[in-house]
This record gives sequence, C-alpha cells and structure tokens, in this order.
Amino acid sequence: MSVPQSGESMDGGQALIKSLEMEGVDVMFGLPGGAILPVYDPILESPIRHILVRHEQGAGHMAEGYAHATGRPGVAMVTSGPAATNMVTPLCDAYMDSVPMVCITGQVGMSAIGTDAFQEADTTGITRSVTKHNMLVTSAADIPLAVKEAFHIATTGRPGPVLLDIPKDIVDPVNPNSAMEWYWPDDVDLPGYNPCLEGDPERIRAAVKLMLAAERPVMYVGGGVLRSRGAEVLHELIELTGIPVVTTLMARGAFPDDHTLNLGMPGMHGNYTAVTALQEADLLIAMGSRFDDRVTGRVGDFAPGARIVHVDIDPAEHGKVRRPDVSIAADCRLVMEEMVADLERGAQDAADINQWRSAISGWQERFPLHYDAWQPGEGLKPQQMIEKLRDGSPGDTIVCSGVGQHQMWASQYWEFNHPYTWINSGGLGTMGFAVPAALGAKVGRPDRTVWAIDGDGCFQMTSQELITAAVENIPVKIAILNNSYLGMVRQWQEMFYDERYSQVRQSPDLPDYVKLSEAMGCAAKRVQDPDEADAAIEWANSINDRPVVVEFVTEWTEKVFPMVPAGGSNSDVVVHPTLTEGEAQ
Repeated sequence: MSVPQSGESMDGGQALIKSLEMEGVDVMFGLPGGAILPVYDPILESPIRHILVRHEQGAGHMAEGYAHATGRPGVAMVTSGPAATNMVTPLCDAYMDSVPMVCITGQVGMSAIGTDAFQEADTTGITRSVTKHNMLVTSAADIPLAVKEAFHIATTGRPGPVLLDIPKDIVDPVNPNSAMEWYWPDDVDLPGYNPCLEGDPERIRAAVKLMLAAERPVMYVGGGVLRSRGAEVLHELIELTGIPVVTTLMARGAFPDDHTLNLGMPGMHGNYTAVTALQEADLLIAMGSRFDDRVTGRVGDFAPGARIVHVDIDPAEHGKVRRPDVSIAADCRLVMEEMVADLERGAQDAADINQWRSAISGWQERFPLHYDAWQPGEGLKPQQMIEKLRDGSPGDTIVCSGVGQHQMWASQYWEFNHPYTWINSGGLGTMGFAVPAALGAKVGRPDRTVWAIDGDGCFQMTSQELITAAVENIPVKIAILNNSYLGMVRQWQEMFYDERYSQVRQSPDLPDYVKLSEAMGCAAKRVQDPDEADAAIEWANSINDRPVVVEFVTEWTEKVFPMVPAGGSNSDVVVHPTLTEGEAQ
C-alpha cells in the first residue's frame, strides 16, 4: 500500500479508497452503479480485492460472513437507490446479531438531494433504525475522518453495522466539490460514545460470590462471548468453577460441545437438558446473552427460581427482559478474566453441585436428541445427513446455515468444538443468508473448509451468488436439504393449524438443482439413498478448485424436536414422540 503524504491533492473517490486501505481492508464486496461509479475507478490501483456480487443483498451477507469468520469488519459498497435499499436486510441482520460491518452507499449529488432524482433514496433515514450509526458525508474533506469513525464505531463496544452515504459530486474527479488535501486522523473524538469495557470490581466480586454459593448454577452463554473473542477465557472460567454451560444459537462453539459440562443449545428448539437446566437453575450467569424470546419462551415462566448475573457490554440490554440481581455492563472477556483472577487469588468455598450435575446427567440420559431411523421408501433423514457431513469433514470446518428446520438441525447435530466455526442469522432469521455468508467466510478464511447447509427455500433466494463463487474462485461447498417444502412453516401448520397446509409446498421437480448448479459453474450431485451419502461428501470435500453443491433429497414429514410452542413455557418442552413425553412434561 502506498501511503500518500499529508497535504497531497486528490479527489474524494481516491481518498475513500485510501482510507479503506489505511483501515487494513483487504477485501470488499460490492456492485457498481451510477452514483458510486467514481469510487470504482481508483479501485483499479488499489491492493484491495473487490468481489463483484450478483445482488447487493449478497454483498451485505458476504461482508457478514467475512466478519463472523475473521472477527474483522466486513466491507460492502453499492450504489444509490435500489442498491442501497437492497442492503437494508443485511444491515438489519448485522445489527441484530452484533456483526461489525461498514457499508458504503452512493448517493445523488448534493444539489439533487431531496428532488426525487434518479435512483435517489433517503438512505440514512431508511437505515437509521438498523445501523449502529450512519452518516451522510457532505464534503470530500470529511471522508478520511468519516471512514476512521465508521470503523471505530463498528468494532468497539457492542459491534454493529455502520453506513456511510456518499454523494456523487464529492467523489467525482470532474467535479470541483471532490477536490481535497489528503490527511489521516490520528484518532477520533466522539462525544457521548464511550463504551464501557471494564466491569466494576465490586459487582464482579458480588457475581463470583453468587456463583460460589449457587447449588444449581448454569452459565448461559450468548454471542457476546464470541464477539469479545472470549472463548478461551470462558473455558478457563468453567474449568475453575465446574458450572454447566448452555450455548445459545449465536454462541455455538464458544464452549466445546465435547466437554462434559456443555449441555448444548437452549431455546425453542434447544435440547431438553439445556432448556430444563435453565428452568430449574437457582442462578443464571448470562454472559453476553440478551434473554431473547426464542430462549426464554414465556418470560414470566422463565427460570422462575433463578437469581441473575447479567454480563453484557450494552447497558440497554440490562433489565430489558429480566431484571438482574447483579448487572455488569462491560466486555465479557474482560469480566471473565477478572472472575478468573478473583477465583485464583485464594481458595474459596463453593457449594456442592454434585446433586445438580447428577440431575442433569439423568435428563441427558432420558431425553437425548433423537430421530427415527431411515426406512426404505422414505426420503433421506436430514439429521443423519448432517451427522454424515460432520463426520466426513475436518473438525474445524466453518458451517453456515440459512434459516428454518435445516438451521436447527445443523445447530443440534453438528458438533462444534472450535469457536468461530458456526455462522447463521439468529436475530433477524434471514432466509437466503447461507450461500453468500459462506462465500464471505471462505474469503476471510481460505485455509478452512466451508460448508453451507441450506434448505431448498433458502437456496432459491440467493443461489445466484454461486456464480460469484465460480468466477471469483471461492471454493465453498453447499449442502441443500431438499424436502420441497418451506419446512418450518409446514411444521407449524401441521402442529398448530390442524394440518391446513397453505402455500408451503414447493415444486418437487423445479428447479433441477444439479443442472442449475452446474450452469453456475459448480460441481454438483444429487443424493437419494443414504448409502450414497458418504461417497458424495468425500467427493465434495476433495474438490477445491470450484464451488460444489450436493443436493440431499430429504423426508418432508420430518419435524424439529424438541420444541417449545411459541408463547409457551419452557417447562412444556415437547420432545420427539418416540421418547416418553409424559416424563418430559
């Protein structure tokens, strides 16, 4: 990277690209158009890799996947109007899941703003509620500072997406409004933005005291632990305390699944032991989790006998759903480090939790995850296919999922023993997330095997980005669990709408996923017999010079269990009918 001298004359477009280089950006995802076109010219001289997407929403999800996998902010750049509105979904997705992301959108020239000009949209107004911060940059001279502030805000405190809206005239070299003298700010001054990182020592000591006194404690781990890069210290804390752990959908991999103290995923489709342990606990240590409705079920009935220690960097999350007994608004990793230090400073008596762990072991034995074995004449068991994918792939494989039944099965049946290997859309629940997110993850971690586990409904929403994968040589692997239904919606209609199936059946014959994938430059296979699955997975994992798609034709009647009915109590968790439901309730 050639660093320009302070005071060097350049235009706003050049300054924008140089600013991204100064922030260490190595890749960006985008699609050019009229208002952002002047910024695309200096990319030709930049070391930044630009990946040309086939739809702007794909650029946003690729930036998210990159950020999930690397911990660094993802960058997306698109033009004005419809391109900017196509970014709203990934921006909201990143906002809900605290993903660091910087989005740059083109805007019509300053004099045309407010005139309903061609491809004009009030991008900052539209995205204000789905970004951590956004800004209409009105002067070329403001670009370097705006970029530095954007990256600072996106990556500090609770991470999130930041949008910079750039009028065309301040980046267009033929317009005098774009002339500026280069500078790079040493720091940023943002009055009122002071995220608190370190926890109050007295509150941390109070939390440790509760942890040692509890007879039925549970560590309720959320995505904030991964955002703080705190997986290693979490492991240390659990080894010291012996407290059982549940990892939410956004925290899978934060604590290894093969550890005896990991109870699995809680929530609407969590396993019975994780759900019930939260219900029966006398103390919940909520670490980087936000008491999401999918975890709590009916809030008034959630963990009724538990005291609460809540550690989360965002003060707005404290008391929003459940009032904590000890509230620590701080960075999870730093708080856990202080907890470990406090525990190591001297021997402290802890309550005997052996009886609690014995009860947990009993639940694990009686109510494991379960699906019925495949029978001839049935479609493939999706759970079994995920197990085969898991067993046939490297242990540190990065797994991306779409949203629906396949998402829940992937979280349940893949064994996550490494942090930062599970990427999904949790808060917003965005169908179509998996394919572009997998591309972003693979670009960020080219050394890793990356599988996207998708459903046929999700795949059809963003499958065009496989063209991007083929053209840009991004060798991701896609598993389509094809049951020809919008499976989760069908499950709800079966269970709660008297089997009145409305608009959930997709064509079993269209598209032909193998031909479609091959037309987009992928290698592709269809699997219809379980005996063919292992060989197909081995074949897919052996191909690393192009994207690969494996279609698994799955049984449409399969449902996700366990399940807490929407609006119900977690005490009413429904297990697989083959298990003894009477005991479970």
